[in-house]
Amino acid sequence: MCGIVGYIGHREAVPILIEGLKKLEYRGYDSAGIAVLKDGIRIEKQVGKLEFLEQELDGKIFTARVGIGHTRWATHGKPSKNNAHPHADCKGRFVVVHNGIIENYIPLKEWLQEQGHKFISETDTEVLPHLLEHFYQGDLVTAVQQVIAKVRGSYAMAALAAEEPDKIVVARNDSPLIVGLGENENYLASDIPALLKHTRQTLILEDGEIAVISARGVKVFGREGQEINKKVFEVKWKAEQAEKHGYEHFMLKEIFEQPKVLRDTLRGRISDDNAAVVLDEISLTPEEIKNTNKIFITACGTAYHAGLVGKYVIEKLARLPVEVDIASEFRYREPIIEPGSLVIVVSQSGETADTLAALREAHRQGAKVIAITNVVDSSIAREADEVIYTWAGPEIAVASTKAYTTQLTAMYLLALHFAGIRGTQEPEEIKRIITDMRNISRGVESILASTEHIEAFAGHYASCEDAFFIGRGLDYTVAMEGSLKLKEISYIHAEAYAAGELKHGTLALIVENVPVVALATQPALLEKMISNIKEVHARGASIIALALEGMTEIEEVAERVIYVPKIHPILTSVLTVVPLQLLAYYMAVARGCDVDKPRNLAKAVTVE
Repeated sequence: MCGIVGYIGHREAVPILIEGLKKLEYRGYDSAGIAVLKDGIRIEKQVGKLEFLEQELDGKIFTARVGIGHTRWATHGKPSKNNAHPHADCKGRFVVVHNGIIENYIPLKEWLQEQGHKFISETDTEVLPHLLEHFYQGDLVTAVQQVIAKVRGSYAMAALAAEEPDKIVVARNDSPLIVGLGENENYLASDIPALLKHTRQTLILEDGEIAVISARGVKVFGREGQEINKKVFEVKWKAEQAEKHGYEHFMLKEIFEQPKVLRDTLRGRISDDNAAVVLDEISLTPEEIKNTNKIFITACGTAYHAGLVGKYVIEKLARLPVEVDIASEFRYREPIIEPGSLVIVVSQSGETADTLAALREAHRQGAKVIAITNVVDSSIAREADEVIYTWAGPEIAVASTKAYTTQLTAMYLLALHFAGIRGTQEPEEIKRIITDMRNISRGVESILASTEHIEAFAGHYASCEDAFFIGRGLDYTVAMEGSLKLKEISYIHAEAYAAGELKHGTLALIVENVPVVALATQPALLEKMISNIKEVHARGASIIALALEGMTEIEEVAERVIYVPKIHPILTSVLTVVPLQLLAYYMAVARGCDVDKPRNLAKAVTVE
């Protein structure tokens, strides 16, 4: 969730550091800072947005050719200048930036204080430069090795030493860290977008590795100090993919990118005759799939909602029982994973700390793990037994949109793949679903071709402080995602309920003119859903309904209706979520919210 950048070479470091930090703003942050090295260490940091740091730097002269930078999202200690990174030791000889959590920082801090070290922040990170000061004997690499042997927890850290101005030393454990390779200059970042303007040649560090970065080159060492010949990873993304392309916000751009990324995620995974799903990346044998007797899906936030859709479609198509867990609960409830169980983990970034911990718990209990993720060579992708990549490309806005719909697509592919092998659906039915799935991007395009009515609805309801989403079956799982989108970017209190639960308490919250978004795309449940809509309408609620084209009876009970193209009912989740994304977006804009960087939230949650 925090961001790290670094540079060493022949150019002025400060502009490169600031530029890199801007590319990482999507991760969420509350303060920012840089440290440069020339004739000693110089640190500049500010609370709030990066522009405040730029204002602080304006007019100041720097000639440094090496530096590190950081954007912080508060975990230990409130947002403040003292708590902002970079952090230094007592004498200003060492400076560190760090993503992650040092779990044993309290005893380390107490021990260091007994040694005479003075602390100025509330952070766990500050123990790192003080440990460097304690261990340093003239070699920064050795000191870093001693420090990481002393600490417990997750870290991506970068360190500078005033006495060794020709290097940056970095280390990684459970938090992503990437080295960018240049000509007589090299770069450091916690995520690829910060590097794309300068290089596509990268080294992706693994847990336990240390890298020594100089202008002349990079050396990587393993846990035992042995030098490692790392394979260069070439980034294929276009730099302009991370730009807004004329859209007002990244979120809107990413909503409109969904037709393309849906096609990308399906490409090569459907047979030419639409008769079968082709998942060559999955090495599970037909016998293993047939012998699977239970599936666990675990994820966080929006990915968790994708998992709920996955439960519905896997159970319906492949006739396998599925449990869905929030990843932060999964390993602590001591799940019963028996032989024949399969675990699916879902993460946009592939670095989500709780999901990674759930993956490791599944492995500890002997289960095979399939990962659904958007980031090639991420931690989750590397540690899972099987990976289905969602080709959503970089997602900059904190609120996930295109990553979610590609996760849904991956769930459908997996469910149909299992159904075909297990023989739980007739071939004609599988072909019918696959044919509709191949055309689903066109359905999304048709929704995006006419958004004026959704924007008008959003303007009408933007002043509300509460909203409710209801649905049955598959619609309920999508209602939860719609509710999350609205509250996370517009700050409107929103809740999603199974429509059949209205009489069990929820109706007490329905008051005059409160907006209720009612999803009604399932033909088999339409009559019951209309009855539920009447219940809230009778209490004075204002109804916005989502329905498939042709379900005109919904107009009798709703003030406003958004129709989505007709499609196989099991596939409606990909279509119905798009108007909900747009509704949330336009309401947030109407309320003047910071759409791409909502308060208190981060893009990639890399700590528990």
